[in-house]
Amino acid sequence: MNAVNQIMEIMDNIDYGFKDIHGINLIHNKEVWDNDFNNFYYLQSPEELLESKCGVCWDQVELERYLFNKKNILCKSYFIFMKEEDMLPSHTFITYKNNNKYYWFEHSWNKYKGIHEYNNEQLLLQDIINKFKEEHGNYKTYIYEYNTPLYHIKCNDFYKYIETQKYIDINSNC
Repeated sequence: MNAVNQIMEIMDNIDYGFKDIHGINLIHNKEVWDNDFNNFYYLQSPEELLESKCGVCWDQVELERYLFNKKNILCKSYFIFMKEEDMLPSHTFITYKNNNKYYWFEHSWNKYKGIHEYNNEQLLLQDIINKFKEEHGNYKTYIYEYNTPLYHIKCNDFYKYIETQKYIDINSNC
């Protein structure tokens, strides 16, 4: 089994969501999830996610980055989001390059879970942007390449951090 498949196998032990102090995944309480996410959520460290076995895409990308780094595989992380009237849909994901091919490593977006191959980075990013728009509507979409954030930061601090990172102009690059 190659290193990337080993990482996916580890990720397959992680559920989507976020556990409260009693170990209950809050995603199953729609009212709390929808109304209080900004209050209860904080970015878990890779070690914490391995212990809780439950995290959103932001947490999962940090574990993936950690595992890719342990295998000496260079990777990039991206944050994509839209500004809608009363929502801010977002997603984070990891990419890597191998043998002149580009790969989207996806675990938390269940519909697209897997390893997707592309001939270049622009095609990869455009495909993800298109899928994100199909899912959330044709709102203005932003994408940033970002480095490892501080662990334990809350939602608003995560958004502020992302805005300090490398903005990808999707109109000129994709």
